[in-house]
This record gives sequence, structure tokens and C-alpha cells, in this order.
Amino acid sequence: MGAEFGRRTGGQSRFSQWLRARRPKDTGDEGSREALLLAAAAAGLPLAPAAHPAGYRCSCDRIGCPTPARHPVSFAWQTQSTTDRGQIQRWAEHQPEANFITATGMVHDVLDVPVEAGRSALERLLAAGVEVGPVAESGGNRMMFFTATRGTPEDEDEWWPCELDCHPETTDEHPGLRWHCRGSYVLVPPARLPGELDVHWVRGPEHPLPEPLTLLEALTDAIAQHAGAEPESAAWPLRG
Repeated sequence: MGAEFGRRTGGQSRFSQWLRARRPKDTGDEGSREALLLAAAAAGLPLAPAAHPAGYRCSCDRIGCPTPARHPVSFAWQTQSTTDRGQIQRWAEHQPEANFITATGMVHDVLDVPVEAGRSALERLLAAGVEVGPVAESGGNRMMFFTATRGTPEDEDEWWPCELDCHPETTDEHPGLRWHCRGSYVLVPPARLPGELDVHWVRGPEHPLPEPLTLLEALTDAIAQHAGAEPESAAWPLRG
């Protein structure tokens, strides 16, 4: 890594300042919201409406919702998810407060890591000239790296599971690296969360989706470093 990335200015790296400078300032604007959603769909990310904040609660009817403003509106979100521009515009118009999820494992996967580890890994990857792809920050505590998917329902024989695979019901089991693939989803920017938190792009969806394995080592090493442990890449074998 170049010395330039490691320098600190007032306790914060230039890289951290760059991240803040790139954060969208008007994600609440309806025109900006729709444009960002359509840009994600144009990049091939299938979208579906999701719940939104209602004060510090969730807009859904569930008492004590465990994932407020982070889950789809419909149980049929996998079949509902689409990149159709007209449908997304209708949803955005008729549900002006709704967040949107993107279903993973169809076109893309998401490697979801603690934000400090993600920032460190992104710094290293960019300094090394690695093609990173779209990256988003979620809720101030997670960073999401969007990658090409490992498999789709059309190539069942070629799809392979991994110990890091994460699904909506297993999120709490993956405090480190979460690999969202088939059967999972993440919020797509722009999205609002309770407590005036949000989900926003650090690198937009115009960046091509990289192969996930090109990012995995840097992400697992960064997580281990921030956890004060040795890299555990070898402890997470891929299962065939």
C-alpha cells in the first residue's frame, strides 16, 4: 500500500475524508431517489419494494420487527424483483417512502463486512489497482461489496455453497463477513433506516461487477486485523 493512503490528517486518513466527500447529500430528494434506483436496475440489480422507517419503528405491522426498514414488503420478493424500468418507476411513485431491496444470487452477490474492515480493505484494493465494483455503506456499521454471482437457478449444477453464505434468517450468525447469494437480499441505496441512518453508495452501480474471489482475501484479512486476530481465510473452506 502506498504511504499516501496510510497518512493521517487530524486523526483520519485522506481515504476516510474521500469516502465522506463522496456520500450523497440529497438521497431524500424524490428525483434523486428514483434516478439512483433506476441506475441500479440499469446495472442489472433486480429490485423490489421494502419497508421504511416510521419514527424509530418499522412501517410494517409486525410488533417488535427484528429488522426495521430492512426487509421486503412482499413475501414473494424473489419473484417480484425486477430490473424493469417502468415497474420500478411505478413503485417509486406509488410508494414514495419505501426502501428497496435487491435480490442477490440472480445477477450479483454481496460481500457484507463491518464498516471499518470494509474501509481498510477498500483502501488496500484500490491502492493495488484491483477492480472493486460497486460499494455501499449501510447503517453506519456495515459495508457492502457488490460482485458477480457465483451461480443462478439456471445453472444449478455449477452453483456451490460456502460456509460464509448468509440468508435473512441467519444474519446474526455472521457478525464478520456475510456472503449474500441465492435466497438473500440487501437494501439498495438510497435507503433510510431508523435513527436517521441510511444506506448510500460509496462507489456507484456504474462500476462493473468483479468476481467475488478477487476481493475475498483482502476482506477476510481486514476483518481479522480489526478483530485483533490472525487472518482466518484458511479456516473458512469452500464446500463443493
